[in-house]
Amino acid sequence: MDTKFDELLDFPCSFPFKVLGVAHDDLTSKIVDVIQIHAPGDYSPTVKPSSKGTYHSVTVSVTVTSKEHVETLYKALGHIDLVRYVL
Repeated sequence: MDTKFDELLDFPCSFPFKVLGVAHDDLTSKIVDVIQIHAPGDYSPTVKPSSKGTYHSVTVSVTVTSKEHVETLYKALGHIDLVRYVL
């Protein structure tokens, strides 16, 4: 990834990850499990279902420490089988 996070953010900072995935009971727990690997902490994700209920949008604020930390989390969250997009 060639991002400009290091130019736009002052680290460490709170960074909201919005993860769009298939509406499944395990989606939120899988997202939090991956975040715990890279940024251990206590998280309270917000979940919003799509209008048809097919997908869920899960938003989690994570304290990130560097551009590489943000990029690592994007990649790791994107590899979850139920996830379709990470914003």
